[in-house]
Amino acid sequence: MACLAESAKRSALRLQRRGSALSRALALSRVGQLRARGHLQRKQPSVRPRRPGRKGGGIMELKKDINAVSIDMLLIVHSEKRRAAQGFQGVGNGVRRWQKLEGNDFHENLVEKQHPQQPQVITSYNSQGTQLTVEVHPRDAMPQLLKKFSLAKRLQGDKNGNTRPRQPGGKDAHAYPWDRSSLKSMSLDLQQFEKLDIYASQVTAKSGLDELVSDLLQEAHTDLERVRAIWIWICHHIEYDIAAAQEKDRQAFKPTDILRTQKTNCDGYAGLFERMCRLAGVQCMTVPGYSKGFGYQTGQSFSGEFDHAWNAVYLEGRWHLVDSTWGSGLVDTITSKFTFLYNEFYFLTHPALFIEDHFPDNKNWQLLKPPQSLRQFENNMYHKSEFYNKGMLSAHPETSMIRTVNGKATVTIESCAPTLFMFMLNGKQEHGLLSLRKNGMKLEVYPPTMGTHKLQIFAKGNSDIYSSVLEYTLKCNYVDMGVQLPAELHQPVGPSWFSEQMGIMKPSHPDPIIHTSDGRCSISFSVEEGINVLASLHGDDGPITEETQRRYIFQLHREKQTELKVQLPHAGKFALKIFVKKRQEPGNYIFVFNYLVCCANTKVNWPMFPESFGNWGQDNELLEPLSGVLPANRNVPFKLKLHGIAKVLVKGQDTWPLTLNHEGYWEGSCSTAGCQEVYVMVLENANHNFYSYILKYKVNAQ
Repeated sequence: MACLAESAKRSALRLQRRGSALSRALALSRVGQLRARGHLQRKQPSVRPRRPGRKGGGIMELKKDINAVSIDMLLIVHSEKRRAAQGFQGVGNGVRRWQKLEGNDFHENLVEKQHPQQPQVITSYNSQGTQLTVEVHPRDAMPQLLKKFSLAKRLQGDKNGNTRPRQPGGKDAHAYPWDRSSLKSMSLDLQQFEKLDIYASQVTAKSGLDELVSDLLQEAHTDLERVRAIWIWICHHIEYDIAAAQEKDRQAFKPTDILRTQKTNCDGYAGLFERMCRLAGVQCMTVPGYSKGFGYQTGQSFSGEFDHAWNAVYLEGRWHLVDSTWGSGLVDTITSKFTFLYNEFYFLTHPALFIEDHFPDNKNWQLLKPPQSLRQFENNMYHKSEFYNKGMLSAHPETSMIRTVNGKATVTIESCAPTLFMFMLNGKQEHGLLSLRKNGMKLEVYPPTMGTHKLQIFAKGNSDIYSSVLEYTLKCNYVDMGVQLPAELHQPVGPSWFSEQMGIMKPSHPDPIIHTSDGRCSISFSVEEGINVLASLHGDDGPITEETQRRYIFQLHREKQTELKVQLPHAGKFALKIFVKKRQEPGNYIFVFNYLVCCANTKVNWPMFPESFGNWGQDNELLEPLSGVLPANRNVPFKLKLHGIAKVLVKGQDTWPLTLNHEGYWEGSCSTAGCQEVYVMVLENANHNFYSYILKYKVNAQ
C-alpha cells in the first residue's frame, strides 16, 4: 500500500507543477479507504466494505514534512481477481473485464483528462492488473467519482450508524451437509409476506432509486420486510438481458440505466439489490463466483473468470444469501429467451443448499462449516432448485456420474410427500423401470448401447407441470441383451399410492414385474364405486391395433372386484397398461400404471379372447369358453353370468338357447359344425323380439 500511496503522490505533484488547483484526490478501490497526509500510519478500518478474506486496506495517514503535499485520498483497488460477473445461471459471456497490462510495478500508462477548473483523473495499473485512480479537483467542488458511484450515502452507514458491514464469522456458518430442517437460513412464515409481496410487485418503476426504495418501504417495517420488498420488486420487474450477457467487454450496468430499460445481467441484478438495500438501511454485499446454471454441463470444471454474482444480506445478526437473478425467471435452453418465472428458493437460501450451484470467490461467503473446496463443488451432485421446491430430500447415488453394473444403473429419491416422477434417457422415456413409493421413487435404467448416456429425472409435485430436478451421466461398458423392455412401457410401473388415489386398491400383484411360465396370468384388485377400468397389452412385435391390444385381456367384474385374465400371444416382455375413468364424467380414460409381464416359454401361443361388443356390461362374467377361437365340429360348452337379461342364444349354423341355473349362470352348448363364426346374443326385454350381439368367436378351419 505504501508504493501505491507514493505513486499517487508523485502523480499529484506532477499535476500541481502544471498549475492545477489541488485539494483532494479520489481513487476507487474495492479494498478500502485510504487517507494520506505524509508518512503512512494505520488507523480505523475502511468505510467502503471489502470482500472477506482480502488483505490490505484501512485508513492511513501521512505525517507532514516541509516537502510534503497535503492530499485527501480515497483508494479502492481492483485486483486481477476482481471480475464482476454477468451470466444468467452460467452464461459465460459479457463479464465486465478489468484491464491487465504487462510491466513491472506501476508504469507510465497514465490516462489524463484535463479541463480548466474540471476534475483531472489519473488511472494506472500494475502487472497484476491492480487499478489505481486519482482524481484532482478544485478545493470546494464535490468529487466527481464520489458522485458517480453514490458513495456519499454509503459512507453515512446504515440506519443504526454502522459504516462497515461485519465480515462473516463463526456464528454465520451453517452445518454441512444439509440437516433437512428448512430450505431457508432463518425461520420464515412465507404467508406473512403475502400482502407485502402483492404491494411490492405492483410498485411502478421510478426514475431514481431513492424514490423507488421510499415507495417500497411504505409497507415494510422491519429489515426482513425491507429486504423482502426489494427482492420481490427486482424479481418481478427486472428482465435478464441475454444480448448484453453475450457481448464481449460489456460495461457495468448503472442503476439508472437498469431502471430505465428494466434489463440487466447478473452483475447488474446483484449491484442493484445491494444499492437498494443500502438505501433502505440494510447491510448488503455483492458476491462474485462460479455457478451451475444455464449452459452448465454435468461434471464440468471451473476456472478463469467468475461467471455469476449474487448477494449476502445482514439480518437478525447473521449473514444470509440471495440471488435475485435466478429468483426472477429462467432462460430457455433451446430458444435462449428469458421468461419471468418467480423462484422463491433463492431468497435466504440455506447455505448448505446454496453451495450446490453457487461457489463464491471467497470461502467465507459460503457461510458453511466446514467450507467446501472448488473440487468438491465440481464433483458434488447438483440438485436443481426444483428438486427442493417439489419436496425432494435426497437422491442416491450422490455423484453426478454413474457407472452401470451388469448393464443396469439404479437411482432412488426420497421425498417428504408422495410425488409423481418421470425420466428420460437420451431424450426418450424408454429403457427403464420407474416405480413410485409413498416417499419417493426407485428407477432402474438399462442403457441399450455401451458408452455415455444422459439421464434426466422430472418431478411433478403440487403443480401440473413436470420439472427437471436431477441429471446424471451414465457410463455403460456392458449391455444385457436379455433385458429389452417394450417401447410402450410407460411410467410408473406397478401399483402405488397413485393407483390407490385413482380408485384401484388391494392389487393381487403389488410388484411391478409379473413372470409367467405358461403365458397366462390373472390380476385382480378392488375398484372404487363409479370407476371404470380399461386394460391393453403391448409388445414390440405383438398386436399392433387398438382392438387386438385389448383382445388378449378379458375383464371380469364381481361387485367391487375386477379381474384381468391375460393370455400372451408368444414369449417375450409385454406392457400391461391400466386406465381408469369415472363413469359419470365425460372425456378419455386416464393412464394410471402398467405391469411388465414376462414369459420365457417359447411354446406359448395363446389365441385372443372373444370379441366383445358395446352391450357386454361391466358386471358381466364369462367363465367359458375364454378362447376367442373355437375348434371345428365340436360341441362347445358355454357358461356366463349376465344381469338384467330375459333370454340368451348362441348362434352358429343353428341357434342354441342357454338356460339360467340356480346360481345365476346361463349354461348350455353349441355345435361349431358347418360355421366359421359363433355369436352370443341376448334379449333384454321379454316383450321384444330384438336380440343384441354381445360376444363373437371364430371357428378354426377344418
